[in-house]
This record gives sequence, structure tokens and C-alpha cells, in this order.
Amino acid sequence: MTAQILALGGAHLDRIGRIAGDTAPGASNPGSWTEDIGGGSFNVARNLAILGHRVTMVSPRGGDAIGDRVAAAALAAGIDDRPVVFLDRTTPSYSAILEADGNLVIALADMDLYRLFTPRRLRVRALREAFTKADLVVCDANLPAETLLAIARMAEDLAIPVAGIAISPAKVMRFRDCLPHLTYLFMNAAEAAALVGRNVSRVDEWPALLKGLGLSGAVVTKGGEALAAFSPEAILTITPPAMTGIVNVTGAGDSLAAGTLEQLLAGAPFADALRFGIATSRITLRSPLAVAADLTPQAVRHEVRLVGDTKTVF
Repeated sequence: MTAQILALGGAHLDRIGRIAGDTAPGASNPGSWTEDIGGGSFNVARNLAILGHRVTMVSPRGGDAIGDRVAAAALAAGIDDRPVVFLDRTTPSYSAILEADGNLVIALADMDLYRLFTPRRLRVRALREAFTKADLVVCDANLPAETLLAIARMAEDLAIPVAGIAISPAKVMRFRDCLPHLTYLFMNAAEAAALVGRNVSRVDEWPALLKGLGLSGAVVTKGGEALAAFSPEAILTITPPAMTGIVNVTGAGDSLAAGTLEQLLAGAPFADALRFGIATSRITLRSPLAVAADLTPQAVRHEVRLVGDTKTVF
């Protein structure tokens, strides 16, 4: 099934620095930089386009060279790019430092432009029409809280599923008011803890806590450890198989979301969709880029064979 996806949110420059040896805090570390176009919604959009769907991307953009690079990356991915351009502003960027094993040391997000994407931007006729044609809406927490609420309500009014991408523990709080209007929220354990106000000792505690906030579906990851997921039909946990050769953790959560959503759109059971999402993320983890160059539907189907079974919690 080929679906029409509407993605709204982050589309910006990712600068990834990798330390060559052991990390020396407070000192100069030898290493290297790579650059790519990323952003939560944009990463999901590119993955879904690779997996065969029609994708429209809407994001705030500056009138600069980085904005031109974002547009070029969208074109190369086959995405229908519809930016909201602020000519006198700078396109957002994300700069991260990774350890030699691919784990994040620290990151700086220059995202001030996204706050200008207010709910009134959703009233533009072309964007309202894009909503009516969508089979799925994806948005991320780079956008202001009031805009996320307006997006979720528009999708809900049109009976369109809407998926949120948490981005960070600080930003996920922007989803707080619209949780009952979301179909799914994809997040890691730190982001889930920010939402519920505390950490948990067991992964199978997440569903009840998040349902208590009004969520009808969510996926909570914690690196290579067991993850929890729930939908109106099922509550599941799964422990991904151990993995070596991790190159970059950036984008892995976005690819998990894309793979899971792709299968849900195709009508797959929730457990099977989740396994497909994990397989997609494993391919991304072995790539230096946030969207793997060797990602194909065939590659994901092959990787699915390595993913363990889900466990029904209750």
C-alpha cells in the first residue's frame, strides 16, 4: 500500500562530530565532522519515502544556504517540499559530539526559528488541503506546543492518525496538552520520564503511566535494552538482539518510528509493525547518516529475521 504522508516539524542541518579515541572531557579531542540534513520529522519523512510512500514535508526554513541544502535533500528523497520561508532568518541546525562507539556526548540545538511556526500557519489553504489528502500526519516537538495541539486536533477532526516524535526530554513536554489527541508518540525512556514526572525500574510500567496521561499509543525505547509499546489493541515489550558495529545513534529512533508506522499503514498487527521498526533502526545504527544510504524495503525485511519476538504484558 502506498500512502500519503504529511510531515510537519524539523528539517535542518545536522553536524555530527565523532571523537577518534577515548573521550577527554574539558580538552581538545581528535576526531572528524560529517554533515547531513536531519530533523525528527524530516528523518521520518525520508525513511517513509524510501519505503515507498508519497510524503509532503512542511517546515520553517531560513533564507540561507542551509535552507537551500534542506530543499535539495528533500528533492533528492522524492519528498514534496513545502517550506515556510523566513528570508531574514537562519535555518535551524543541530550539532552533536559522539564518542568513538557512537554514543552521544553532548549536542547543541539552534532551533529558535521553529517557534515562529504558529497555529495560524496551518490556516493556509494549501496546507489545509494537504491535511485532507493525508493518510497519516507526523509532527515533532521542535514545533511550539500550541501548534502541536492544533495539528493533532486538525488530524483528529479528519479522522487521520497522527504520530508525534518526542525529540528530547525538554521538548517532549510540548506534547503534554495534545496527548489525548495523538494516535502514537515515539520517545525514549528519558523523554517518557519527563512526561510522567519520574523514572521507572521496569519497562512494563510505562504503558499504564502513559495511558494515565491520555495516550492511546506509544513506543518507549532505551538504547539496546527492552522497549515497551502499546496501542488500543495490544501492550507489548521486546528486547532487541545484541548489536555490534554501531556507527551513529542519531536518527535511530526516527527510523524505528518510520518503520513501525509504515507497517501500521499497511494493516500489519502492532507487534509485527514494531519488529519492522526495530529492524529499520538497526540498519540506521550501522550508518554514519541519520537516514541510512543502504535502507531498502528488502533490507528491512531481511533484518526483521534477526529481531526477537514480542512479549504480551497484559
